[in-house]
Amino acid sequence: MTAKLGEVQACVFDAYGTLFDFASATRGCRDLLGDDLDKLTTLWRDKQLQYTWLRAIQGRHADFWQVTGDALDFALETLKLDRPGLRDRLMELYLTLDAFPEVPDVLRRLKTGGIRTAILSNGSPAMLASAVKHARLDDLLDGILSVEEVGVYKPNPRVYQLAVDRLAIRASQISFQSSNAWDAYAASSFGMKVVWCNRYRQRKERLPGQPDREIETLAELPAIVGAI
Repeated sequence: MTAKLGEVQACVFDAYGTLFDFASATRGCRDLLGDDLDKLTTLWRDKQLQYTWLRAIQGRHADFWQVTGDALDFALETLKLDRPGLRDRLMELYLTLDAFPEVPDVLRRLKTGGIRTAILSNGSPAMLASAVKHARLDDLLDGILSVEEVGVYKPNPRVYQLAVDRLAIRASQISFQSSNAWDAYAASSFGMKVVWCNRYRQRKERLPGQPDREIETLAELPAIVGAI
């Protein structure tokens, strides 16, 4: 039997890679990408994250839509993928990413169990609203929080404080879920309970903090927080 995390009043989720499958954008262009699909998926995502960190360090914030486009331009040029219409098509698909299969049921079970649910993401409000609407998760979320409210990207502590302020509960009463190890460790260091959804089989980080649980998909989450 899985040991429960105590005193969880809200489950807060990272969006990209945790609730939404960022690889679904490139899969939607399989006809144009062929054997380059996986390479583009990886490079685009890696550069996207690097740009958020570098902009945060420099104090030169731009919203996630611009960062996502800049990262895509870098990846397309690096891989020499100059194909008519490809960039526009990929960016449009990023607005309607697929949710991972277990997500709607997990959110429903949490809500039924009396636990509040929210997103805390680097995504811009428009990007997150589009993804949530496409996945039909609107009625399953109590809040959609974007870093645009504080003007800096994760893992800056102000981002995690945003969830505390908006939900009006203590950090220790929040279970934060992310597929990104660095994000999970940062939320733990901030003081949240953390369930690391290690979808991508990452290694443990050598960073401050320590996730309370490690799972492979979110399907395991309701039992961990006591929402059976």
